[in-house]
Parts: sequence; structure tokens; C-alpha cells
Amino acid sequence: MASSRAPCWVALLLFVALVATANGSELSAGYYEKTCPNVQHVVRSVMASRVAAQPRMAPAVLRLFFHDCFINGCDASVLLDATPSSPGEKDAEPNASLTGYTVIHDIKSALEHDCPATVSCADVIALASRDAVALLGGPTWSVPLGRKDSRFAADPESTKKGLPSPKDDLGELVTMFAELNLDARDMTALSGAHTVGMASCDTYRDRVYGPNGDIDPFFAQTTRQTCQGTSGKAPFDVQTPMRFDNAYYRNLIARRGLLTSDQTLYGGGGLQDNLVEMYSADGEAFARDFAKAMVKMGNIPPPKGMPVEVRLRCSMANY
Repeated sequence: MASSRAPCWVALLLFVALVATANGSELSAGYYEKTCPNVQHVVRSVMASRVAAQPRMAPAVLRLFFHDCFINGCDASVLLDATPSSPGEKDAEPNASLTGYTVIHDIKSALEHDCPATVSCADVIALASRDAVALLGGPTWSVPLGRKDSRFAADPESTKKGLPSPKDDLGELVTMFAELNLDARDMTALSGAHTVGMASCDTYRDRVYGPNGDIDPFFAQTTRQTCQGTSGKAPFDVQTPMRFDNAYYRNLIARRGLLTSDQTLYGGGGLQDNLVEMYSADGEAFARDFAKAMVKMGNIPPPKGMPVEVRLRCSMANY
């Protein structure tokens, strides 16, 4: 009788061990030093393999991290599938084009083999986004670890309101970033993530087709052609679309920002223009500030009282 009941107790103890409440505990680069010392090697190895096979997965994973942290903190809620009782953040309009989920799944599966029920999905995204930047030729940095995964996702409407829009102006962006304790310098550096990857035509159609004096005419003309192409997408940076460099800022000065929310960072004068000009001229300064801002953004915790855990599968809460 006792032996037949043991699995239930084991499951209960595991559940209790994994579930907690968000309390803003301190993160540490050495969080898994004893419990999963190989975590960084596993993440880096899977990322290198997947990006070698599909280079577009690097900017895709980086974008996942941004979309996760902006909604209820860096808690991997963006990875949760919808359930009959809870729609997922994946269902929100701005997240419809997100990819890279399978990369995170592969990393988590490898870690569950090596260190079962130990490494959170939120930490996987944080590490994978750092390695994505490095694989694209950008900087690397020490990632504070110890995040937990939320058990619930935000609803699609709240998710849409909480993410920057490609049509946002500078004031709207400053306000949105400030609500996350990210200042104008953080915002300008983090926006440099748009030095890699692509955007779909619906996000820049108004900018390249409409009457707009804040766009290079030749850039507008050539970019319109992408809306008529088979992919319906354009790279943020035509010259080096898969190299993490400071070309993004040179494009802004040349009035070749792809999105309205890109170009709005330059042209208004003052400190904001000074930042863009500095990053355009000094790639090392951009790399340093980007790394610092990524750590700062990655430290955004879930709301106090949010039930959190270490998910066994990133797409669903435990039990």
C-alpha cells in the first residue's frame, strides 16, 4: 500500500519545491553554480547549432526576450500556450510574428536531461538572447540568474498595450520605457537591437508610402518594393542585416529608420540626438551601453504576489 502511494507524494513534493511567489529576490551570475554548473555551456551549444542551421533564429530569440520582459517582467510568460481558461500572450497581435519558441524548447529539453527541474525558462531566454547577440558579432556580458517562471500569462489586450508600437513617437516610447525603470539612454541603446532582423510590411507601410518628410526618398522607394515581394518583409539594416553592429544609428542619421518608432529617436535635437550620434560614431560605446541595458531590462521582476515556479516545459505551467 505504502509503495503504491509514493509517486503521489513525490509529485506533491516536487510541486511544492517548484512553486513559489514572486518576491524580487536578488539575481546572481553564479545562481546555478552548484545545481547546474554546465547551464551556460548547454545554452551556448544549442544556440550555436540552431543559429548555424537557421541564422534568423538569433534575432528571433533576442526579440522573444524583449517581448517577455516588457509584459509582467522577465518571467517566460510569453512562452505559455493558451488554455481554455487563460489566453496566452502569444495570441496578442504584436506577438503574432514571434518565432524562436522551438529554440528555447530545445535548450530547455537539454537542460532537463542534465539538471531536471532546476533551470527556469526565464533564465533560458535571458542566456539565449545574450548568446544570440554574441553569435551575430555583438557584445557578450555576464547574465544574472535565478529568475522564476510565472504560472499565468497576461491577457492579449494587456499585452498589446504593454508593448511598444512601431508607430510610437518619442514621448510614448520614453514613457513606456520609464514605467519599466529604463531611462532614455537605456531605451536608445536597447533600440539598437533593430540593427538585426526584419520587419513585416504592415509595420512600416505607412512610413514608406505616406507623405513623410522624415525619410530618405530613395530608401522609401526601394523599401516599398518589399511590400510587393513574396516575403513582405524588409531588413532593419540593408547593408549588414545579420551583423550586430552600430549601423542602426547611422541609418537614423541618414533618415533610413525602418519604423516610425526607430526614426523618432533622431531629429528632435538635444540629448536624444547626441546619444544616436555617439553610438553611430562609437560602436564600442553602443556595445557597452547595450549590454548594461540588457542586464537592467533582464532584472525586471514579475509583479509581487505573482505565483511563480520552475516550469518543466516552457509552454505550460506545471500540473
